[in-house]
Amino acid sequence: MSSFRVLVVDDDPDMAAFLARIITAEGMAVDTLYDGDSALLSVLTQPPDLILLDVMLPGKNGFEICEHLKSDSATALIPVVLVTALEDRESRVRGIQSGADDFLSKPVNREELVARVKTLRRLHETRRELEERRLAAEVQRKEAIRKAFARYVSPRLADSIIRDLGNDDAPFKAHAHRAEVVVLFADLRGFTRITESIAVHNVVEMLNEYFSALTEAAYQHEGTIFNMAGDSLLVGFNVPFPQPDAPARAWRTALGMVSRFGPLSAAWRGRYGVETGVGIGICRGEAIIGNVGSPHFMSYTVIGNTVNTAARLVQMAQADEVLVSGAFYESIRELVAGGRVEARGDIALRGMSETTAVYSIRL
Repeated sequence: MSSFRVLVVDDDPDMAAFLARIITAEGMAVDTLYDGDSALLSVLTQPPDLILLDVMLPGKNGFEICEHLKSDSATALIPVVLVTALEDRESRVRGIQSGADDFLSKPVNREELVARVKTLRRLHETRRELEERRLAAEVQRKEAIRKAFARYVSPRLADSIIRDLGNDDAPFKAHAHRAEVVVLFADLRGFTRITESIAVHNVVEMLNEYFSALTEAAYQHEGTIFNMAGDSLLVGFNVPFPQPDAPARAWRTALGMVSRFGPLSAAWRGRYGVETGVGIGICRGEAIIGNVGSPHFMSYTVIGNTVNTAARLVQMAQADEVLVSGAFYESIRELVAGGRVEARGDIALRGMSETTAVYSIRL
């Protein structure tokens, strides 16, 4: 049976049967109903592909049904042909105003009926095909965007970004703004020595393994990866999404990075005879977030003293050591065993006009 289904609505059973026979002979499926209320309920619960609708019906008349269907986005695209014995100009105008796609006058001419139904069927199928293509293209576009975002944020956050597309409050806004953030830098200790003593293809393989381990830890706690450069990784928290527990997320990320890198470091020691580890610097404070670059290359990034402080801290950190700012440490004090913490005092970091309280946490 044809997948194209026509609903015939006429309060005259003989006329409804006559129309149904003609449509069936053309290889289309047909349902028949005899009053307006039943027709409206049927269309809303099981939408047909085309409706042949008598105007003079018990209950809701054809004009009212047509107006209702055309005002509902779920049924607005269903073609409606008004079948009527009314010939006056006012009735025609009322039909047009109600949104009817075509008219048939009673008594119905078979050839005219078949021609109009076939034309509307072709239009309907073309419209449906175009809509399917549009939806497929939209799915592909969103999947491409999701994959692009997934390079920087966790898959769950990437899915949330896709859902928020078109929302004025969506993340990755075009305009720059200030926000309270937690910035984490991770760096591979002894990387220069590794590049000088190990074959190029092995260095690239090691970096891929290293970044895979660290990004998995960042994604597990929904950090945003802003940059990878050489052996350094920059991760932000509380951006672009609010995260009230951003300090705790950053701390757990640091623990996860060191934990995940441990087996990898042991494997490198066995393969290449190198000793290495991860140094981490974390700072909490205000930063500027926005798209920075040129018309040819743009990067969504985070800048400011908070970022610079975290960068200076990671430069000082030893393998398996986390150096943190005082503001950050106060946020996670209860999460850290006291025996692991050493206060380094107020340190004048390079390029900073004021000293920074620094704490060392050994993992």
